[in-house]
Amino acid sequence: MNKKKILFSVFIAFCMYGQADAQRIKGSDTLLPLTQELAEEYIEEHPSREVIVTGGGTGVGIASLMENTTDMAMASRRIKFGERMRFAEEGLEAKEVIVAYDALAVVVNPSNPVDSLTREQLEAIFRGKITNWKEVGGDDMKIVVYSRETSSGTYEFFKESVLENRNYMASILSMPATGAIIQSVKQTKGAIGYIGLAYLNQYVKPLAVSYDGGEHYAMPSVETAADGSYPIVRPLYYYYDSTKEAIVAPFISYALSPKGQMSVLNQGFVPVNQEQ
Repeated sequence: MNKKKILFSVFIAFCMYGQADAQRIKGSDTLLPLTQELAEEYIEEHPSREVIVTGGGTGVGIASLMENTTDMAMASRRIKFGERMRFAEEGLEAKEVIVAYDALAVVVNPSNPVDSLTREQLEAIFRGKITNWKEVGGDDMKIVVYSRETSSGTYEFFKESVLENRNYMASILSMPATGAIIQSVKQTKGAIGYIGLAYLNQYVKPLAVSYDGGEHYAMPSVETAADGSYPIVRPLYYYYDSTKEAIVAPFISYALSPKGQMSVLNQGFVPVNQEQ
């Protein structure tokens, strides 16, 4: 059965049997394609199970846990202290599982001659301090800066790692999903943005990044993320309430199994067990 048919059959099963019979997973767009793939494989092995996977962003997924409209949240950042407090206020206990690791690739239009940037240069660009590519060795061309929206875990992680928790520029162009960033960078010669490694394609050009002032640069890849030479790497999480453990445990066990972690690698992420 091909991917479209499996997803369609899962959706039909969800409609027929209702939410109580289908495991619901919602959240991070970064984790969305990987979790869809894992769900398809899991259903093939367990035909009586139903899994519904939808995106919306990390913040949406975590909020949905508290609203009991999902059984598990996909997150590309760690749950915040305030979110944990709200969980506690609702009598819930958030459980955390790292399912994979991801490198964030900084991307530009393929026509851009710039091949590498330091963390300091990236911070200055995304904070609006550097506004022309000629300031970093490129053409005399305005820099157009794209970011994920504020509900995105990717937005939060990039702010923490690259901007060192300083604010983005006020005029930054916020995109609702990774695909929108890819499309915008593809169409805009002066554009720059960031995307998960698994989303890299021929329409955008990844940059080598240095976190030591330009002494060492590394390109984003599974290999450089795994060996630590590429600096913008983060864990990817599944969160669930402790009362839902019996519901989500079989799927999580599959995701962390050798077969599941092979899918992690094949999808362009770094396995939790890097010997996979």
